[in-house]
Amino acid sequence: MLSTATPAPIRTAALLAAGLLLLTACGEGGNTGAADGKKAEGFPLTLKNCGRTVTVKAPPQQAVSVDQGSTEILLSLGLADRLAGTATWSDPVMKGLEKANAGVERISENRPSSEKVLDKEPDFLSASFASTLAKGGVAPREQFEKLGVPTYVSPADCVGKDNSGGGDGARTAPLTMDSVYTEVRELSQVFDVPERGDALVKKLRARVEKATDGIDASDTSLLYWFSDSKAPYLAGCCGAPGVITKELGAKNVFDDTHDEWPQISWETVADRKPDVLVIGDLSRTMQTAESAEKKIEFLESNPVTKTMDAVKNRRYVLLSGQAMNPTIRTVEGLERVAAGLRDFGLAG
Repeated sequence: MLSTATPAPIRTAALLAAGLLLLTACGEGGNTGAADGKKAEGFPLTLKNCGRTVTVKAPPQQAVSVDQGSTEILLSLGLADRLAGTATWSDPVMKGLEKANAGVERISENRPSSEKVLDKEPDFLSASFASTLAKGGVAPREQFEKLGVPTYVSPADCVGKDNSGGGDGARTAPLTMDSVYTEVRELSQVFDVPERGDALVKKLRARVEKATDGIDASDTSLLYWFSDSKAPYLAGCCGAPGVITKELGAKNVFDDTHDEWPQISWETVADRKPDVLVIGDLSRTMQTAESAEKKIEFLESNPVTKTMDAVKNRRYVLLSGQAMNPTIRTVEGLERVAAGLRDFGLAG
């Protein structure tokens, strides 16, 4: 689900011009990305990304990632030393990446201003969501590209997805893990470590296979709650929760909506009678009931929800927010939901 932080202001033309001069000066005679100072093979590299053509002249040495999901991919590829900053976090960093992450400056917990990003003199900018690099987000992609900073947005947020409306967009086709694998491989190509991308994808595929081995949850219905208790954001059919649900053979009680995270009343939730509640456990404090503890407290005290069978039997599976987004941690979400269903005796 997208961050709903207050939109950052856009730089004035004068500041942009100054930034362009600064970046140009830094680029003259700078590191080409090759260890021996020679030009890296395969560069300039050109990619088609979310309807745009992106050209990267050399492997980035001072990149900024403005969404947690993108940052965790880069850290998983062993690129912490080439990250000048990160931003927009909803959860603690993925296990195993703590040491690498500690060495990267977090320029903002939420969406940073374009000024903060440009202060890091980035030579590449990556994001998990199209809205992060758009009007109302950090800044439109065009603004950074005019400064000579190539930008990249996760294919999982634009392939088979319509972001032209309000909210978090709507899926025109179900998300698959292939979009996430594409992001891993393309970022590894951009940083000139393609073998690391292949190895990470292989590892993720093996985890998916292990998590779903022998499981059959075709008689089980799930509800995914990301955030907010007053007007809850619940998963529609076809985003990252859809990937988890399909892999397990289960049913999402709101698979009749293609909105990524529609806001649905608790009366409607109770009418759908989900067998299991998959609950986002977020560390941010932007909306009501962000943590799993607060969500469960609400469920067990609210007159509408406390009588639900899943609540009375405390059939809860807790996930990080990132595990409910289309990232490499979607695999983590799959593993935890599969384990939960087995514990509840609902996995067949």
